[in-house]
Amino acid sequence: MQMDCPTEEGLLRKKLGGMTGVAGMEFNLMQRVLTVTHTPAVLDDILAAIRSLGFTPELANGPETAAASSAEPARPWWPLLLAGMAAVGSEAAHWAGLPVWVTALLSVVAVLACGITTYKKGWIAVRNGNLNINALMSIAVTGALLIGQWPEAAMVMVLFTIAELIEAKSLDRARNAIQGLLKLTPEQANVLQADGSWQAQPARAVPLDARVRVRPGERIALDGRIVSGRSAINQAPITGESLPVEKAEGDQVFAGTINESGSFEYLVTAVANDSTLARIIHAIEAAQGARAPTQRFVDQFARVYTPIVFAIALGVAIAPPLFFGGEWFAWIYKALVLLVIACPCALVISTPVTIVSGLAAAARHGILVKGGVYLEEGRKLAWLALDKTGTLTHGKPAQTDFAALNEWDAATVRSLAASLAARSDHPVSRALSEAAGRDGIPLMEVEGFEALPGRGTQGLIDGKRYCLGNHRLIHERGLCSDALETRLGALEEQGKTVILLADERSVHGLFAVADTVKDSSRQAITELHALGIKTLMLTGDNAHTARAIAQQVGIDEARGDLLPEDKLRLIEERLAQGAAVGMVGDGINDAPALARADIGFAMGAAGTGTAIETADVALMDDDLRKLPRFVRLSRHTHNLLVQNIVLALGIKAVFLVLTLTGTGTMWMAVFADVGASLLVVANGLRLLRA
Repeated sequence: MQMDCPTEEGLLRKKLGGMTGVAGMEFNLMQRVLTVTHTPAVLDDILAAIRSLGFTPELANGPETAAASSAEPARPWWPLLLAGMAAVGSEAAHWAGLPVWVTALLSVVAVLACGITTYKKGWIAVRNGNLNINALMSIAVTGALLIGQWPEAAMVMVLFTIAELIEAKSLDRARNAIQGLLKLTPEQANVLQADGSWQAQPARAVPLDARVRVRPGERIALDGRIVSGRSAINQAPITGESLPVEKAEGDQVFAGTINESGSFEYLVTAVANDSTLARIIHAIEAAQGARAPTQRFVDQFARVYTPIVFAIALGVAIAPPLFFGGEWFAWIYKALVLLVIACPCALVISTPVTIVSGLAAAARHGILVKGGVYLEEGRKLAWLALDKTGTLTHGKPAQTDFAALNEWDAATVRSLAASLAARSDHPVSRALSEAAGRDGIPLMEVEGFEALPGRGTQGLIDGKRYCLGNHRLIHERGLCSDALETRLGALEEQGKTVILLADERSVHGLFAVADTVKDSSRQAITELHALGIKTLMLTGDNAHTARAIAQQVGIDEARGDLLPEDKLRLIEERLAQGAAVGMVGDGINDAPALARADIGFAMGAAGTGTAIETADVALMDDDLRKLPRFVRLSRHTHNLLVQNIVLALGIKAVFLVLTLTGTGTMWMAVFADVGASLLVVANGLRLLRA
């Protein structure tokens, strides 16, 4: 519970880093988790070392963790109030010209009332050779007391304590942005028992294939598949969709989503710890632990920055009085001010807060980012390659065109075609049959039905033989004319599959089927182009279809007739040109290209464990508009990271100059340190509203 700032990380890293048997450490400050890779024999030594730093370690999945609360116990407020009143009294006594012992006594009361914890942490840090903010603040306040700066020492300690409390609350907000997802799932589910009754039981205890009932207005406790009933479900916590989605028998539902209207029953397909929501939370927590490029730079910079400023402070305290006749107290005071400025806390904490806020903001929009590195690198994308089927299109053929020929009645032609199509399981036949069903076209009795492999179907309707087939079938039967060929060619150029209804003498109906483009695809491509990102479609479909779909959605380049290794080769070609390349696919067929691209985006990852585990970025539904949203969020995150670094270093630089020129005070130093910390944390938290 005590590890929530880079200050503690530095202490732990130094203490454990040199221990025999410790191979490595990973820190997740946001979740207060330290992962140590070590030999089993040294576990007790590690725990003892952590306790020696004043921390209370809680083993993961151990009895301490089960009993531990989710937050630190609230501190009593009266010591801080007492300290504040004593500090103000000390200041007033100094200005009123009261005896020095009154000012000194009030200052000491203020420092002791609120500064004992800081002194304890500072002593532990100094003892372990670590110059963290607690050590620097303890030295500075003690030095101020020793040189008679009583009111200032008191006010500095009070201000520091108040600022630390505010900073802790701000960090909790970033931390809770992820933990809040856990609260989306209800603790209990209404489960069917062996005797036929329904009983509420803990969601964590519900097994696979259990039957669960959900009433209107309830949250869904576990992932499952509907077996009875229908409803509209608000899936925003998982997919980021703003509108409820209609669900019926056979459809999948997710833990944490809200049942809006109807009542239904479903079979559990994943236990509580393996639900889609649980995997999202696990993935985000893992992403927090991995350092983003900017964070790695800041950490390295901080290791050099503090010793340099400390050395400058030491030089300021000693050099002017020794060599230039300066007054000792005046220059020691300036050195103490520099010590407070020396802590890089604001700089170091700014990056994880910003990254975690960005990851949480993305998750709220149904975008699961697997690490801060991808959140940062998304802004650099120059090319985005997209699979066609299921990504740009629905992945399901649908009837797009129909024409009755030879002055035949349109309803009769559709009824004849649908009657033959209904007897076939071919995707193209199903598209015709479904379109007829939606439009209420009646079916006729078919006798002597026969499938013609690679060509179509035929059968007797009302004693007359009809065939429903492709261009090849009609051509082989000699029923094509020049006018019909022209018409067929125009449709095929658009990437459509043409089916014709004919009797033994002529063609009476023409149908075209195509994999239809999602409405969101056009808007997504337009937004990507507006962001300066070029688009490339990679598909196994024929070149005609590829060009037609690309033209419909406005894609820059389209390549057809590709095998998985061809897609990989094209991605590598773009990468060889020095461009940052992203690949969007279903996470399975496009696996080689997704893995090779700088960022791999998996579509429709909700409920798909493989996609969540393997993709760099998982879009929880099939809405491509999440791609430009991710790029915009990445750019916004980068801007905030740069702003925070400039803020943290800029504020410290200003006060450093003020101190060296003689106008800086210890009050200013506190504002320079903790004020900068609060500013960068607040700036980073803005992403939660993105």
